[in-house]
Amino acid sequence: MRQGGGDDDGPARERGSVLEVFLVFLRLGLTAFGGPAAHIGYFHEAFVLRRRWLSESDFAALIALCQFLPGPGSSQAGFAIGVQRVGGIGGGVAAFLGFTAPSAIIMTTLAIALTSDAGALQGPLAAGMLHGLKLTAVAVVAHAVWGMARLLTPDRARATIALAALAIVTPGGVAAQLLAISAGGLLGLVACRNVVADGGPVTGRGPVSRRAGTVALAVFAGLFLLLPAVANLWGGGFSLFSAFYRTGSLVFGGGHVVLPLLQAEVAAPAGIAPDVFLTGYALAQAMPGPMFAFAAWLGALTPAAPTGAMGATLAVLAIFLPGQLLVYGTLPFWARLRANPRAAAAMAGANAAVVGILGAALYQPLWTSAVLTPRDFVLAVAGFLLLAVWKAPPWSIAALGAASGALLAMAPV
Repeated sequence: MRQGGGDDDGPARERGSVLEVFLVFLRLGLTAFGGPAAHIGYFHEAFVLRRRWLSESDFAALIALCQFLPGPGSSQAGFAIGVQRVGGIGGGVAAFLGFTAPSAIIMTTLAIALTSDAGALQGPLAAGMLHGLKLTAVAVVAHAVWGMARLLTPDRARATIALAALAIVTPGGVAAQLLAISAGGLLGLVACRNVVADGGPVTGRGPVSRRAGTVALAVFAGLFLLLPAVANLWGGGFSLFSAFYRTGSLVFGGGHVVLPLLQAEVAAPAGIAPDVFLTGYALAQAMPGPMFAFAAWLGALTPAAPTGAMGATLAVLAIFLPGQLLVYGTLPFWARLRANPRAAAAMAGANAAVVGILGAALYQPLWTSAVLTPRDFVLAVAGFLLLAVWKAPPWSIAALGAASGALLAMAPV
C-alpha cells in the first residue's frame, strides 16, 4: 500500500479484503487504549496518514456522521471505514469483530473468574482494590465531562442547555434522559442557529445504496419496536438482547454516557450489585478497544439464563447492533442531512444535553457510591489530575487506583 500524507487528493486508491480489514482492526483492538476520543486519533493515523484508505474530508465526514447518531462513535466509525474499504457490509463486520473481540473476551473472562468464587470479591484486600477501581471510574468520567463540556458547550446557550439536561436527568430514569436529549434538540433549533452546517459529500469507496440503507434503517426500527414485546412473551435471551439493544439505540455521545442507561436498563432490573457494576466499569477503563465492551461484563453476570460466555456474547452483539445499523443506513443520505442548518442546530443542542446527562452520571451512581471519605476525595481528584494535566493513559490510572485501594485497605486505621 502507498504510504504518505493525508491530503484531500481523492478517495481510496483500491479496495481491500475482509481479512485485511479484520487484521488491521484486530491490531487496533489490542493496542488502542484511551477511550473514544483517542480511538479517533488512532483511526486518523492508521487510515488517513499511513494507509490512505480515506482522504481527510472523507474521514471528517464519517466522524461527523457517527457523532450525529446514537451509539458508540468510534466503533461506528470503524464499521463505516470497513464498509468503505471492502465495498460492502462484510468489511464493516470484519472491522467490528477485530476491534471489539479482544476487550469483550477479556471482560467476559474477568467477569467469570472474579465471580465464580463467592469470596473472590470479598475480603479486605479485594474490597480495597474494588473501591480503588470505583474511584478510578469517578476520575475518568469527570475527565470525560470536562473534555466534552469544552468541546460541546463552548458558549452560554449550550452551557445552559447542558445545565437544564442535568436538572432533568439527576432524579434518574431512562425517560428523563430521552426527555433531556429531545429538549436539547428543540432548544438547539432556537439557541444554536449560529452553528455552521457541514456540507460536502462522502466520497470514499464502497458506497451503500439507498435501498440497502433504507432496509438497514427499517431493520433498526423494527427491532426497536418489536423486541420488547418478544421479550415479554419468551423472556430469557430475548429479554437480555432487548435490554442491551434498547441501550445501544438510545445512547447519544457514546463512551461514558452508556453508564446511566446500563445501570437503569440492565444492572438494576437484573439485581447486579452496584459494587459489581462499578467494578466492571472501572476495569473497562483499562481495556483497549471500545468501552461498550463493558456489556460483556454485565451479560456474563446477568443471573437469568443465558449467562456466562453466552450472555456476554448476546449482550455485546445487542448493544453494538443498533449503532451499526444506523450508520450503515444513514451513509447514503448523510451528505444532504449534514448540509442542513436546522439539523446542525438541533444536533448542537442534543450534544450539549449529552454533557448534562454525563454530569448527572458522575454524581449518581459514581460519586455517591465511591467518594465516601476525605481520603476518597483526594484519590479521585488525584486521578483526575493525572488524566487532565499529566496526560496519563486511563489503564494506568485504573492500575494505580486498584493498588492504592489495596494498600490503604491493609494500612492501619
